[in-house]
Amino acid sequence: MVIPAAMMWAIGINGILGFVMLLTFCFTLGDIDSILTTNLGFPFIQVFFNSTESYTGTTILVVIVLVTITSSAISTIGTASRQLWSFARDNGLPFSPFFARVQPGWNIPLRAVLVSLGVNVVLSMINIGSSVALNAITALMVSSLLSSYMVSTMCLLCKRLRGEPLPESRWTLGRFGIYINTVALMFLVVIWIFTFFPITTNVNSTTMNWNVLMYFGVMIFAAVYYMIWGRHVYVGPVALIKRDLRYPNEERFR
Repeated sequence: MVIPAAMMWAIGINGILGFVMLLTFCFTLGDIDSILTTNLGFPFIQVFFNSTESYTGTTILVVIVLVTITSSAISTIGTASRQLWSFARDNGLPFSPFFARVQPGWNIPLRAVLVSLGVNVVLSMINIGSSVALNAITALMVSSLLSSYMVSTMCLLCKRLRGEPLPESRWTLGRFGIYINTVALMFLVVIWIFTFFPITTNVNSTTMNWNVLMYFGVMIFAAVYYMIWGRHVYVGPVALIKRDLRYPNEERFR
């Protein structure tokens, strides 16, 4: 019960604080034209200056934002590297042996960490060359995240519709689960579709949302890779758990 309760409390508290911050931000914007055409490089810095009318106050607020973003980046790189390593450990990626290696003496997947860091740095530098590419990457991130939510919610909904029992857990939605899953899936599908839309009606090479090309390009590549190679070598974690339960004395997969 601790983890579900912590998740719900985090969503509730941060949602309220975010809404208050959003209202405060909107009421202290100042002149929108001056914000969009600011020479400071980032409009939010101009908003801070309009609100505080102080270089010191603006600097302090910007430092707070930078510290928060840096902390989030470190956490994201750590999470991405562990996901990369675990997927490679199960032979689910090209060059899996390279990514799955754990550095002796360090006890961390150093190669996965460095690759995740490198990709993060490259993606961060895209904005220097093209804002169109950065917008496409941002939209791809949102659509991919929503896809992961949709897949997990759809799996739960299918099992509930079929009347199949779910794995035992300490916390469950109970009889309301099927309705909550249905509403959540409907909401996710609508938002997911709109992530592929361009931001203007007059679409050209600059205003085009290239997210749709990258998303389905990656999906097609992943499907082809799985059909040709991955399905012959990939061993999912569920299969390993079932095997460990059936043969508890067998050496664990490494």
